[in-house]
Amino acid sequence: MKHIISACFFLLSLSVFSQNVTATLDKTITLKDFFKQIENQTDFKFAFTEEIDTNQKYFTKKQTYTNMKIEQLVYELNKTASIQFSIVGNNIFVKQKFPKAIKKKNKLTGKVLDNTGHGVIGANIFIKGLEAGSITDKNGFFEIEVPKGNYTVVITYVGFKNKERQIIVSDDMFVNFNLEDDSQQLDQVIVTSSKAVNVKNTQMSVNSLTMEDIKRIPAVMGEPDPLKSILTLPGVTNAGEGSSGFNVRGGAADQNLILLDGAPVFGDSHMFGFFSVFNADMVNSLDLYKGGIPSKFGGRVSSVLDVNQQTGDFEDFKVNGGIGLISSRLLVQGPIKKGKGSFIVGGRTSYLHLLLKLTDLKTTIRFYDLNAKLNYRFDANNTLSFSGYLGNDRIYFNNNIDLDFGNTMGILSWKHKFSDNLDNNLSVFYSDYKFNLELPLQGFRWKNTVQTYGLKYNWNQTLTQNFKLNYGVEGTYYNFNPGTVQPTGTNSQYNYEQLDKKYAFESSVYLDFEHQITEKLNLRYGLRYSLFYRLGNEEISTYDNGNAVVYNPLYNIYERGAPTGTISYKSGETISKFDNFEPRAALSYTFNENTSVKASFNRMAQYINMLSNTQSPLPMNIWTPSGPFTKPQLLDQFAVGYFRNFKEREYSFEGELFYKKIQNRIDYVDGSNIVANNNIEQVILNGKARSYGMELLFRKNTGRFNGWVSYTLSRAEQKTPGRTDQEPGIANGEWYLSGYDKLHNLNVVGNYTYSPKWSYSANFTLQSGQPVTYANGYYEFDGFNVPNFTLRNGSRLPLYHHLDLAATYTPKPDKKKGWQSYWVFSIYNIYNRQNAASMTFSTNDETGINETKKLSIYGLVPGISYNFKF
Repeated sequence: MKHIISACFFLLSLSVFSQNVTATLDKTITLKDFFKQIENQTDFKFAFTEEIDTNQKYFTKKQTYTNMKIEQLVYELNKTASIQFSIVGNNIFVKQKFPKAIKKKNKLTGKVLDNTGHGVIGANIFIKGLEAGSITDKNGFFEIEVPKGNYTVVITYVGFKNKERQIIVSDDMFVNFNLEDDSQQLDQVIVTSSKAVNVKNTQMSVNSLTMEDIKRIPAVMGEPDPLKSILTLPGVTNAGEGSSGFNVRGGAADQNLILLDGAPVFGDSHMFGFFSVFNADMVNSLDLYKGGIPSKFGGRVSSVLDVNQQTGDFEDFKVNGGIGLISSRLLVQGPIKKGKGSFIVGGRTSYLHLLLKLTDLKTTIRFYDLNAKLNYRFDANNTLSFSGYLGNDRIYFNNNIDLDFGNTMGILSWKHKFSDNLDNNLSVFYSDYKFNLELPLQGFRWKNTVQTYGLKYNWNQTLTQNFKLNYGVEGTYYNFNPGTVQPTGTNSQYNYEQLDKKYAFESSVYLDFEHQITEKLNLRYGLRYSLFYRLGNEEISTYDNGNAVVYNPLYNIYERGAPTGTISYKSGETISKFDNFEPRAALSYTFNENTSVKASFNRMAQYINMLSNTQSPLPMNIWTPSGPFTKPQLLDQFAVGYFRNFKEREYSFEGELFYKKIQNRIDYVDGSNIVANNNIEQVILNGKARSYGMELLFRKNTGRFNGWVSYTLSRAEQKTPGRTDQEPGIANGEWYLSGYDKLHNLNVVGNYTYSPKWSYSANFTLQSGQPVTYANGYYEFDGFNVPNFTLRNGSRLPLYHHLDLAATYTPKPDKKKGWQSYWVFSIYNIYNRQNAASMTFSTNDETGINETKKLSIYGLVPGISYNFKF
């Protein structure tokens, strides 16, 4: 804790700076002359609409401002001038204080794409003759209102050649603009300025990665992986090598809400974590919210991973793909109707099972997935889109085990814009996760599924320039099948059994305000109200004193309670009901255009839990809703941070302190069995959890060499006291390290562009080992040596670390048309570190000596992939 307190003083002691200017104004000075004075002294640029006449003389009296901060100058001008100035980043926006009514114009909408077909964020669009312009959003889209006529549209973006295009506007229209790399600037600017910190925005505790970031980070087998990339961010750790899931700020994997174009995804990996379900070619951007989470998100208490797929090209057909050592991918996109509709379809498949056929092993390991997105613009105000995903894994080991698991997801969205100040988005979605396990030798088959059906209706409204409102409603219906047990073969010892299916409905309404109090102070505050119903058809067991778990003082252990009866609930009948108010608040105070401090608070409720008594989640984990014996988890999280950009946004720094506590975190009694358990309440107790720490992120955003360094110092603990004074609880009712505690977490990511043909990247990861429970001795029972274990999570696995390297070779970097390609060569864990995934304790059958064995998943893993597009 003393390290965290010391960090506070470090963050607060950093100095701040601003840009000073000198300006002379009088009745003869035009607005254009004033712009020149400021732009010649600073790196600020002015942005304005066609209603502003830059040749007009807006200043009524002579005034000289000497060596004044730019923010103070803007403040003084706004007192007397008839126009309004406001600073946003490195731009100064100018508008009429009392704008005149403007007749309705045609809407020119479009998308700016880079040479890979991805939307360009923050590109500048300027229309000659109108002095009008816009900036693209996070998906590369823009919108400008223009009268009918012939115009020249100019697109500019750092690192790309300026684009000019003649257009004829006679009605609302949509246009795509494709930018080309500027080879003369490739050695100067590699990473876009969007990676600099947005110091004014109230949002904190969020990290964003572009596809450029993701594709540069070395990964196993040379395949770019969005999910693996977030492990390089502060506060994020892996759930265990060779496992699925990730942990955020000491939270469990099931406490992360994963959204793909707004629809929930329950299974996040292929081949036990070797690949994620997200095809890098399909992903446009991802945002990881670790704290200060807006009111529109709910249902989990650790984080929100919001993944957005790219939109297909509205003008031209394009194909790109890649061929790797064990998998390949292909993506096709193009117009359904030029300027109106587009499609994009991406697929991946593995062929490791084909290589295994060349061996004597009777083993199959394979996966496939398919992504699709369709968009159709009826007009400038109405867009219909569909996103879908289908993925599956099949893993078979020598007639001993047969696994089949995967996701299916679809979401249909209609976006409607009522006016420039009001728009909405109506979505319906379906998500299905399945897991099938078969043990042929035992004559056993088990099926488990989770199905969700949902609706979202979100509204965004701008009341004034300084006051915005977001609100909406959501509803999700859950169908949980914890297991269908089926006998296989003629000699099976199992009988058919259907575990009780569980049903639930979750609804919520939210309201979120974005309020600019002053030029320096911004607030965002809101409230989410959630309701959860556990529904029949189901029979619920009853127990003496309501205790499904009983304590045996003779053996000092917890045992399953014996049911005394059951209560039958009809289909749709309410079994349990929960509701929670979830307030959210965040503020930012900007010292200048480069420096700010932020603070946030959020309360969140989680009504479903993933049952897992292991620290490394596997695809077979079972989800269950809150009910008579499991209350919803409730989170309260506080965070403060310091944010700063340096040297014209070339460097940026983010530092945060956080503290979060969780009520009703379920815990498992020793020796609990959750597979095919129809009365799961007999092996779980309700406890609480907490985590706190410090996160640091330093980035170099531009130049031939760029990257970031992230460090997290944190603690994650859990406590499950006894229900009475006689019961010990878990770990004697004291705080103990949770399985997700990583005291130290360091990541260093570097990218270097040696030439247009060659670029290099590296990633170093260092983490404290996972907490585990080791044996401290053994006792003999019926001729066998039985290990005796210490208190839960009283020890740690060895230190976890690895260094990964990658090189990208582009044979013809200047080729912009036709067949284009590049190679990626990678080495994961170059010094072959044998990181421990687990430690097991057993007795050697030959010597009778007790042994401790370390299981390692990955050593050194080389990779190569060939990537192409045309």
